[in-house]
Amino acid sequence: MTTIENTTADPGSFAPEEAPRLEWAKHAPEVYKAMIRLDTAAKRGLDPTLCELVKIRASQINHCALCIDMHSKDALAAGESVERIVQLSAWEESRHFYTEKELAAIELTEAVTVLTDGFVPDAVYEKAAAHFEEPELAQLIAAITVINAWNRFGVTCRMTPGHYTPGQHG
Repeated sequence: MTTIENTTADPGSFAPEEAPRLEWAKHAPEVYKAMIRLDTAAKRGLDPTLCELVKIRASQINHCALCIDMHSKDALAAGESVERIVQLSAWEESRHFYTEKELAAIELTEAVTVLTDGFVPDAVYEKAAAHFEEPELAQLIAAITVINAWNRFGVTCRMTPGHYTPGQHG
């Protein structure tokens, strides 16, 4: 297990780690296995770095600490920079850290994740469509949808971050 250690504070000063509400994968193993298969299929053909950025951004919006932890570690292990991961939460003010294609994917991620107006705006979709061929765009939409499903499991069950090892879930 990987743990994050803060060397500037007394370890006893940290809040206690809370146990998950429910170990959903243990109690719904067929759903968990199906989610793994769906996740694997959704990211097929996508740039791995782009996929991790999308997963981190959706997880930030959804406040899924487990997924932020997991995908930040996977992104770092894949060679992504700390700076780009940190700036992702403020990507609109940090556009110069990302390519136009990445920005289109991040913007689409936000639109698909939030859906507060009940739809993905045409301008956002068209920008993504301009940067991705249709098969890749379909995969991107699938990857965004899948991470949102994972986030719902993680947030609802209050899955605990901090114990993930990069590459653990392939």
